[in-house]
Amino acid sequence: MSHIVTVQDAVTAFADFMEPTAAELDAIEREMPVILADVDLLDAQIITLDRTPSELDTQRVRRARRRLLAARRELANHAAGASLPGGAA
Repeated sequence: MSHIVTVQDAVTAFADFMEPTAAELDAIEREMPVILADVDLLDAQIITLDRTPSELDTQRVRRARRRLLAARRELANHAAGASLPGGAA
C-alpha cells in the first residue's frame, strides 16, 4: 500500500512570505523601460522569421534595437548616478 503525501515545496511555493519585497518591485519598475524595449525588439524579430525581411522590417528591427540600447544606457546611467556619494550624477 502506498501512502499519499503532499509535496512540501508545492504547498509552500505560494506562501505569503514569497511575495516580492518593495525593493524588488521598485527594481522591476526601474527596469520596465528596458523590458518593454526588449519585447518590442523580439516582436520585430519574430515578424521577420517566416519571410524575407523587407526594408520596412529592417528599419523596424533597427529602430527597436536602438530603443533597447537607449533604455539600457538610461538604466545604467541612472544606476551609476544613484551610487555616487553626495548625490552627484
